[in-house]
Amino acid sequence: MDKPTDKQHHARVMAGVPSTNLALYHQIRFMMGDPAAFAAITRPDGTTKRVLICRDIEMGRAKEQARADSVRCPADFAPESGLSGDRETATAQSLAEMLTREKITDATVDRSLPYSFAFHLAQRGITIHYDADLGVLERRSKDDKELEHLRQAQAVTEDAMRMACETVANAMPDAKGVLHHDGNVLTSERLRTMIDIFCLQHGASNPHGSIVAGGIIGADCHHRGTGELHTGQPVIIDIFPMIKDTHYHGDCTRTVVHGEIPQRVATMHATVIEAKDAAEKTIHAGASGDEVHAAAIAVIRRHGFEPGTPPADASASYTSMPHGTGHGIGLEVHEPPLLDTNGPELIEGDVLTVEPGLYSKAVGGVRVEDMVVVTAGGCENLNHLPVGLTWA
Repeated sequence: MDKPTDKQHHARVMAGVPSTNLALYHQIRFMMGDPAAFAAITRPDGTTKRVLICRDIEMGRAKEQARADSVRCPADFAPESGLSGDRETATAQSLAEMLTREKITDATVDRSLPYSFAFHLAQRGITIHYDADLGVLERRSKDDKELEHLRQAQAVTEDAMRMACETVANAMPDAKGVLHHDGNVLTSERLRTMIDIFCLQHGASNPHGSIVAGGIIGADCHHRGTGELHTGQPVIIDIFPMIKDTHYHGDCTRTVVHGEIPQRVATMHATVIEAKDAAEKTIHAGASGDEVHAAAIAVIRRHGFEPGTPPADASASYTSMPHGTGHGIGLEVHEPPLLDTNGPELIEGDVLTVEPGLYSKAVGGVRVEDMVVVTAGGCENLNHLPVGLTWA
């Protein structure tokens, strides 16, 4: 349906559980594990009132912390038929009742609204207008506090990355080339556990796990990795933890080789670094994610490699970049915008990963990833780690 005009008496509505609905959390900046509803009510005179409905035992904290003009609980807006004993249903009922009392007949909702809330709004005769962009641009353009959180997250991520890469680089190979650390075989699983422990010790968690993919396993760009790590083989390490106090993520990838670097891997790595530099030079407010991706792909092609997934009959030596060049990051590891084909226009304050990679079933994979902030005239790289293959 068409969106209501700015002069109409209407509301912008978001709802769900803030701990899992991060669009809602970003709007109210208040974390809780129970259902909540937010409405920004615009009156005909142009004034707006922001109302948060949450569980009664959360109201005290919410009044102190939430970005809302009024904090209420479902019991404050109980319909004549009463409230359900189910918390989500009761919150949806109270939202619909509150809007009805405010004489709201139109509500604009975002992409994350649970159907339970849409159902109860419709039951009260409130027309729903879907806006796919509601909250998205606001969430993309990070404010100063969010940028502080992301810098902190990336600093912890880089510390974990340095530990992981140096562990591989300084491991001891046995006669078969299997790496050992502190007297035991160094496996993908063991290094992932070391990364998890390091992150926990520095106030972060790894809810999605890290990638430690050695040798030909790394040819699958998102394989978590498994088994023994070997000398002379590339190891992709991708770490993307969440800082527990802020809920913002870091994201960094490096590729490390213990011992002698195969020439094919060195060539792939040099191409990836050149592609990353080309992408970063293309980034500025007003450029598109499509343009940034195209800059990286142009370098990939110029060095004789291909974009896209390998054809079914490709040889083991076929080397390509099957993924986009990067993505937005913040409260989630993957957020809009994408640096990929048809990627949207970038805006000042976007925080992006730039992570070209090349993958071959003959030797494995190489990927290098940094995090950047989009500025009016370019971008600021938040990373300080070296990008080379040697970490000893």
